[in-house]
Amino acid sequence: MRLLLAAAALLLAQAAGAQSFPSKPVTLIVPFPPGGSTDTTARIIADKMRPFLGQSVIIENVGGAGGTIAMTRVARAAPDGYTMDIGQWDTHVGAVIYPISFDVQKDFAPIGLLSVNPQLMIARKSFPASDLKGLVAYAKANPGKVTFVDQNAAAHVTGVVLMQLAGIDVQFIPFRGAGPAMTAMLGEQVDLMVVQAAVTLPQSRAGKVKILANLSPAASPVLPGIPVSAESGVPNLYASGWFGLFAPRGTPGEAIGRLNGAMVQALADPAVRARFADLGLEIASREQQKPEGLAAFHKAELDKWLPVIKAANIKVE
Repeated sequence: MRLLLAAAALLLAQAAGAQSFPSKPVTLIVPFPPGGSTDTTARIIADKMRPFLGQSVIIENVGGAGGTIAMTRVARAAPDGYTMDIGQWDTHVGAVIYPISFDVQKDFAPIGLLSVNPQLMIARKSFPASDLKGLVAYAKANPGKVTFVDQNAAAHVTGVVLMQLAGIDVQFIPFRGAGPAMTAMLGEQVDLMVVQAAVTLPQSRAGKVKILANLSPAASPVLPGIPVSAESGVPNLYASGWFGLFAPRGTPGEAIGRLNGAMVQALADPAVRARFADLGLEIASREQQKPEGLAAFHKAELDKWLPVIKAANIKVE
């Protein structure tokens, strides 16, 4: 009898614990410094998730090594629901080009896909070319002189693929994130940059940078008038962009469910939808917003890009 009572008490305690999650603030780790598109998006979604969770969502920026320092920390965090990250292609696919101690698929629990984000190739405002065709011509006439921002895995992979497709050479310039890189771009210290629209559009609208192309296979409804790579002069030059929330592997399903529910409700907010559209972010479909939707999306990204990275022998030591 005592054993049955003890077992019942344990089950009740566990149920109460699940229902009370979260009982303290949740930390959302941003794998890049403040000022970039990842940081901006994280702050928008964190603010709107707060009332649905009944707790604050605290932003913590952990930059360095293409976002892999932050991912190492998340992978090793207690799987209790109180630590999550805003992941993307760079951190949950492209991280394989770095020497990492975590598995990009097995060490994280998907919470939900936030958005699909067109990646843009931009240039400093005084750069001689205004499209990819002009860029290739300029680079061939000035071999090795074109500088290319290397702020994350997506940028590095895109730069390598550009060189292979166009038969040109670029000089990679490393940065710790899109925020510092954009500062250099605005100061015309670098020539080219691959970046999400959230960082680019305000600067483009102000005439401070040039957009050479949308590196998506098809035109984006939130980026009218911006040519895709094939239209701009380099067919098959693509870059993948997206945002999703992940927790450490082993995080309880109850916690994942609460976090996902808050995320979904936040994405349904008209103010969030308008802000995302203004930043050039396409909100994920309702199916992709589910944990299993992000899991399937993530697997498809790995299946698509890992062979490309391997074939090009892309590595960053």
